[in-house]
Amino acid sequence: MANRFSTGGNPFLQNGFKSETDSSITMTTEGTMTVQGAINKSFILFGLLLLTAVWGFQSPNKIFLIGGSIVGLILVLISVFKKEYSGILAPAYALVEGLVVGTVSAIYGGYYGGIVIQAISLSVLVLFIMLVIQKTGWVPVTDKFRTGVIMATGGIALLYVLTMILGLFHINIPYIHQGGPIGILFSIGVIGVASLNLLLDFDMFIKGEQYRAPKYMEWFSAMGLMITLIWLYFEMLRLLSKLRN
Repeated sequence: MANRFSTGGNPFLQNGFKSETDSSITMTTEGTMTVQGAINKSFILFGLLLLTAVWGFQSPNKIFLIGGSIVGLILVLISVFKKEYSGILAPAYALVEGLVVGTVSAIYGGYYGGIVIQAISLSVLVLFIMLVIQKTGWVPVTDKFRTGVIMATGGIALLYVLTMILGLFHINIPYIHQGGPIGILFSIGVIGVASLNLLLDFDMFIKGEQYRAPKYMEWFSAMGLMITLIWLYFEMLRLLSKLRN
């Protein structure tokens, strides 16, 4: 979920970027962040993710799923506090997370034929729609909007953590993880929140250039976009599986 790991938005984003631009040495040696640079870094990360995702899909393994998730989380947490190392951490995260994505895709694909292609297509479609919305300014990224999306995302994250904890005691939260109407509506709502997070990621690209953030913030911002898109893709898989059921 991208906004958990990004610096946020205006004025919170401005303050976050300002703290990164205090080092004149970094600015001089590396230059400043640009939107095009962040886009280029995003393509690189998704290329790396695709490489290991194919491997994970062809040879799914629980080690890839569990180990990749743990290592990926550690890399993300480190990048939050050490953004200057994002040029190394972001590619490493993409490679590790590709194993997770590939394994999860293989699991769903084994139960539901064609679901992986459908989930990818829908995720790309949502990405395109949100890009259009961002370009046209139909949904401006204001402080209130940002706060609302962050709160909704945090609520979903807490619910998922609670689900995992209760699962250790063989206790399941009814309805929302099942294929009935409530479960389907819940998944649609989560996909909606994940989609709105894309607007925050796009805004981070723009604000990074506007506030002349250091060059390494391109990697950090691209990593945030990747996190959101992976989350969106997983939720698409969940929704499609519920619809199949």
